[in-house]
Formats: sequence, structure tokens, C-alpha cells
Amino acid sequence: MIYTITFNPALDYITQVENFRIGEINRTKMETILPGGKGLNVSIVLKNLEIENTALGFVAGFTGEELIHKMESQGIKTDFVKVEKGITRINVKISSMNENKVKETALNGIGPQITKDDIGTLMEKIQNMSTEDIVILSGSIPKNIDNDIYEKICKKFSEKGITFIVDSTQELLMNVLKYNPFLIKPNKEELEETLKCEISTKEDIVSAAKALRKMGAQNVLVSLGYDGALLLTKEDKIYYSKAPKGQVVNTVGSGDSMVAGFLAGYCQTKDYAYALKTGVAAGSASAFSIRLATKKDVDLLLKELQY
Repeated sequence: MIYTITFNPALDYITQVENFRIGEINRTKMETILPGGKGLNVSIVLKNLEIENTALGFVAGFTGEELIHKMESQGIKTDFVKVEKGITRINVKISSMNENKVKETALNGIGPQITKDDIGTLMEKIQNMSTEDIVILSGSIPKNIDNDIYEKICKKFSEKGITFIVDSTQELLMNVLKYNPFLIKPNKEELEETLKCEISTKEDIVSAAKALRKMGAQNVLVSLGYDGALLLTKEDKIYYSKAPKGQVVNTVGSGDSMVAGFLAGYCQTKDYAYALKTGVAAGSASAFSIRLATKKDVDLLLKELQY
């Protein structure tokens, strides 16, 4: 089974506004409410690509119940820890065309109070996993959780021989590299932020990816936005894929879609080059739509990338 873990999931209120103006009343021209959070995005795209998976994490209150309903209505299995204090957060995502350029503004909520007992319940679920399972651990953590929680979880994965993917930055990422995650997925900015260096060329990207490989990551997938993506494998092979052409509508979840697409492609073929292209196609499909990538959209873009 494939599992995703999201510490602070949300209901995302996504809206489009013409020429958004701060301090004034703005009228929306489109709005929708979707499950949010990096791990949940991965779960949704995996399911869209016909890969069964179970979403783990923490939920609370009436918004948490609605989040579970929205996930399960899409056929995704859930096994959330239900927290007593607080509510699952609501994030507001505003997309606006200003000066002939799409600009995005986000207002993210806080989330519920997660206790040590809640963490303990999650760890029990992890304890029941097996070597045949794959886990994607992604996103930030709430302020009331210790910063070493990723490290504790990844140590458990390593001890149990579980394949795991980490999509995070800075200390959350650096502290788990010693446990040899199967895949990490920084973008160019996150590489600079994590390694505290300036990256301006393809050679810089490869050098930064190799630095993370030496620290323990098995495979490093670097998202380059409009320029596609680069993959450095555990055999030190370098693959590159361009990005397909299309109109960017909403970049929320595109990086998570890339992780899902890569994993789907790899599980199907065990071929890194194909997995990379599937990842780029899935990330682009989400960026070109208000919703997350569907199989139909990914298949169409994948054909473009194969020629």
C-alpha cells in the first residue's frame, strides 16, 4: 500500500479574481473548495492515475469531517487521527490577473492542537506498516509539534525497511537524509534555501543535487517550473525533461502532482526516464487547471513529452 502523511491538511478555498486589490471589496469570478495539503494532493493525483493509496494525518472539527468526506467521495481511503482541540484549517487561495501576469495570494490557517497522544497514535499506524509499503511524507508541520518529528518518523521507516519519499525543505529535509529517503523533490529556490547557495546554471543544479545525494538521498528530483525537471538517480545518472506548453492557471499542488506522477510512473515501469516524464506531465497538468491532474490530461501531455 502507498500512504501519504499530511500533518496539517486543509480545506482550500480557491478563487479567481480580476485585478485583485488589497484593502478593497473584490468580486470572485470562480470559486471552489478542495482538500488541501501536500500529502493529500499526492493522494488525489495518485488516485486519478489509478494508483490506490491511503491518506494519513490529523483532522479536527467540522472542517475535518468535511475533509474526510471530500477525500472518500473521490475513492481515496483515509485513516486520519482525529484531534480533539481546534479545527482543520481553511486556506484561501486567490488567483488574479494583474498587469497581464497571473499572481497568486494565499492566506493559510493555523490548524488544530496536536498532542503527544495524537503523535503516538500516528506512530502506531506506522508501526503496523510493512516493507511492501511506500510512504510519502510531505509539507510543513504545525508550530506545536517538535521539529524532530520527521526525523523520528523516518528513523522508524529506516528500521522497518519501508520505502519513503520526503518532500520538504531546510531542517525537516536535512535531518532525515541520513535515513536514505528513496526520493526528495526540491525546486530551485528550495535548493538555494536548503543548501544556502546561489543556483543559476544547470551545472549548479546538478552540483546541488549531488550534494544532497552524498548526504543520503537516493534520488533527487529537482522541479524547474517552466524549464521542466532534472533527476539525479542513486546510480548518479542524470535525466532531464522539458516542460510541455500550456497556459498556467494555478500552481497550487503542481509540485505534489509531480511527486505523484513520478511515483506512479516508477511503480508501473521501474524506469527513471519514464517516471520523470510522468512526473513533469502530472505537475504541468495541475498547473494548467484549477483542479489537480487527471489521467486524461497527464496522458495527453505525456505524449507531447515523448516526442
